[in-house]
Amino acid sequence: MWNSRSGTFFLLLLHSVVLALGSAQGPHQTSPWLTLSGNRPLVIARGGLSGLFPDSSGTAYDAAKQLSLPDVQLWCDVKLTKDGAGICVPSVMLDNSTNISSVLKNRDKVQLVNGVPTRGWFSVDFSLEELKENVFPRALKPCCECTVLHKQLLMRIFLCFQPVNQGVYSRTNRFDGIGSLILTVQELAITKPPGLWLNIQDDAFFTQHNLSMRSFILSVSKSVVASHISSPEVAFLRSIANRFKPETTKLVFRFLGQDEIEPSTKDTYGSLLKNLTFIKSFASGILVPKDYMWPVDTTLYLQPHTSVVADAHKEGLEVFASDFVNDLPLSYNYSYDPLSECLSFIDNGVFSVDGVLTDFPVTSSAAMDCFAHLGNNASVQEFTSKLTFFFHCTDYPGKPLVISKYGASGDYPGCTDLAYTKAIADGVDVLDCPVQLTKDGTPVCLSSVDLTQSTTVAQSSFSNFRTTIPEIGDGPGIFTFKLTWSQIQTLTPAISNPFSNYKLYRNPKFKNAGKFLTLLDFLALSKNASSLTGVLISIEHAGYLEEKQGLKVGAAVSAALSKAGYDKQTSLKVMIQSSESSALMQFEQNKDYELVYKLNKNISDATDTAVKNIKEFANSVVINKESVYPETMAFSIGVTSTVSRLQSFKVPVYVETFSNEFVSQAWDFVSDGTVEINSHVNGAKVDGVITDFPKTAARYKRNRCLGLGNKTPPYMQPVQPGSLIQIMSEAYLPPAAAPSPILTVGDH
Repeated sequence: MWNSRSGTFFLLLLHSVVLALGSAQGPHQTSPWLTLSGNRPLVIARGGLSGLFPDSSGTAYDAAKQLSLPDVQLWCDVKLTKDGAGICVPSVMLDNSTNISSVLKNRDKVQLVNGVPTRGWFSVDFSLEELKENVFPRALKPCCECTVLHKQLLMRIFLCFQPVNQGVYSRTNRFDGIGSLILTVQELAITKPPGLWLNIQDDAFFTQHNLSMRSFILSVSKSVVASHISSPEVAFLRSIANRFKPETTKLVFRFLGQDEIEPSTKDTYGSLLKNLTFIKSFASGILVPKDYMWPVDTTLYLQPHTSVVADAHKEGLEVFASDFVNDLPLSYNYSYDPLSECLSFIDNGVFSVDGVLTDFPVTSSAAMDCFAHLGNNASVQEFTSKLTFFFHCTDYPGKPLVISKYGASGDYPGCTDLAYTKAIADGVDVLDCPVQLTKDGTPVCLSSVDLTQSTTVAQSSFSNFRTTIPEIGDGPGIFTFKLTWSQIQTLTPAISNPFSNYKLYRNPKFKNAGKFLTLLDFLALSKNASSLTGVLISIEHAGYLEEKQGLKVGAAVSAALSKAGYDKQTSLKVMIQSSESSALMQFEQNKDYELVYKLNKNISDATDTAVKNIKEFANSVVINKESVYPETMAFSIGVTSTVSRLQSFKVPVYVETFSNEFVSQAWDFVSDGTVEINSHVNGAKVDGVITDFPKTAARYKRNRCLGLGNKTPPYMQPVQPGSLIQIMSEAYLPPAAAPSPILTVGDH
């Protein structure tokens, strides 16, 4: 049977913990839902957790059941084999989602698909037995030689074709062959999913091959109860409408692209949307692409929402939204945060869809149960959790500090007034200012001493100021201490695009917006923000600046703090950060300041002597994410002893940098920044997170699924580091990574 292997898959990961699905829903709704029924929307897992595992595989379906809301609907795209069996695969062509092209070579054919001659391996050309025996069970070969555009592209994007099961080539293929025996509709039903959603497309294609999808559905319904049956074909739904009772099985009309032609009426789907009374005559609901409700313009910015949901609800039709994925560019309005996107469809104060079709049901489940209807004044929650699946079992009380990285620099140019005011509005705890000194000694907030990193100086009249300073870096730059403050004020800010190699850009409409601040301006802004708990001032290159440029950055910072009254006030904590111990020692006389030592290299642990030495000049430490969860090929390989070692000496640990872009996260975190934050806070027990998207972290602290102990739902439990690697086929294991060094006294 297909599940003999996938059953052991979870046993490998659960160890001694059993998932309590009965308590998975967690806290209870505090606001009425604007759905047709007034109930919480459904999460529909398209092919299971297909954003991580091969679409429609046993592994993907098992993962969706284990990690989603208790009533998750498992979506099966039904296709027919030559002998009329109904199998769950995403397309009539099998070569994009299976390894069929490598095991049944020379069996491809040309078939008419929607009137277009198309070559491929089609389900109608193979019997179920042949597919069972030849296609899915075999061990897969390693990936062919791939072209790498960037050091991380090998993790995310394979540019050559591979004989794999994962059909989306921007996703990992390392789980191909794991629990991936072909599934029939009946076999999926035997697993007793909370809800089974059958999607029927290409009825005309199967009719060409003397196969009847209608006959199959009517036959299988005698032994299988589907909660929903959807189709984009009017004739098909009308042909079965009187055979199903909506109380048991709801029929849903699926809309395709607005300009596409519905085959039986010959109308466009866009025109059919204007005749919902007609749709209601044979369906209980509609499934529409998400841009039908929230249109996105050609520049990827949201347009005003439409009245589709209101119109459908008025007709008594439920509305389900499709196309939710975490690992493709979203509208810039969502700041690369898939949870924000989901919330905009279920909790916007105007309408709510009745369900979402998603490749990442973990995100949608958390959105509905943990984050919907929080409001802006929801209190910060306590932290405690019990874990399952590839999640880790731990208890941790506490509240992580949310520290900005150049303000909200994921949304606006870093260290500008716009970035800082956005970070404050988003709920950041500690606002940061990386201090640079100008030629005339003015301390200013700029993300780098090299102006080419944060401005358009290279295109200005100061472009000939470019020089190389080995003490600062290998490449040439235009440095702040070569220009006066008045000259810097003439420069145009430039937003940071750390993932531009992936064609992922940040808020292009505002890529040059805002103005820079002096340290005094920053301190005044911070003091007026009642929601802040502190400020962090970072200092780098202090030794070089004093020795070679005659600029004393420590003294300039102290003077600004004193002038702004921070040396006497107690309402805002002052944190001074540096990777240079000598810079921190300049502030040791002020016992109210928290001195933060930044470690610039990856470490796996620290000797007791090294930690004791750090405590002589610092109160806390900043480390990077790989010093917590080291990775190989974007998979976590375990957890280091770094955090626990430092905390055993009562040294708080802050971790950087948490970004929303999915390429910045290990695969383990299912392309969801909230999952990554939760795993560091509730799993690794870090004391704070440093982020260029403060809204994501601040919202996380307020979600209602924290502090529930053993009732914590699975989608709010930290990931078990290294567990995904445990279940890969041997041929697909990433290369072993050398462990990071242990920090010793001589390293700082």
